[in-house]
Amino acid sequence: MAAPDDTQLLERLLAGEQKAYKELVSTYQSAMRAVAYAIVGSRQADEAVQDAWLAVVRNLAGFQGRSSLKTWLLTITANAAKNRYKQNRREVLLDDLPSPHGTIGDERFAADGHWALAPHAWHEDTPEALLSEDELRQCLEHTLLSLSELQSSVLLLRERQGLELEEICNLLGISLSNVRVLLHRARLKVFATVEHFEETGEC
Repeated sequence: MAAPDDTQLLERLLAGEQKAYKELVSTYQSAMRAVAYAIVGSRQADEAVQDAWLAVVRNLAGFQGRSSLKTWLLTITANAAKNRYKQNRREVLLDDLPSPHGTIGDERFAADGHWALAPHAWHEDTPEALLSEDELRQCLEHTLLSLSELQSSVLLLRERQGLELEEICNLLGISLSNVRVLLHRARLKVFATVEHFEETGEC
């Protein structure tokens, strides 16, 4: 069923309130692009999202509330992307781009994907450490760009959008085991960047 916030937003959208449309776009645009990016790649992702928004506007009155508004939007996006790129399944590439710092072994992490032992300089609140936050953010953005399209999208959908793994499987048309591998590899590369930065102060 649609969440209460969804219901209220939907009423405003159906009433033609422009502010509601702006809220809808600002809230879900990044998640929609992550889905499109995973399916069609960077060259056609924006076009697929535009297709999706057109479909949303045309079909908004028919939204039944059987799923959340977010799930409905992302499903439309996935379908729009698949229509642009006639391929229902993409598998993990075994020759992923290497991390500039090599890889960190699985033994460094707990079963939930978090550090078993935090990096050496973690959580320092000195002025120098605070100044380095922007540099670390830039390093992480660089690492995200180095990931494969599927790795980046799965990581963003899971960590930034909070989607369940099964929902990511359904949206991207890939297996649960594939999603787990993609997420694990992406996390390892991000963790390697963080640890390297903490140890050296450099990307």
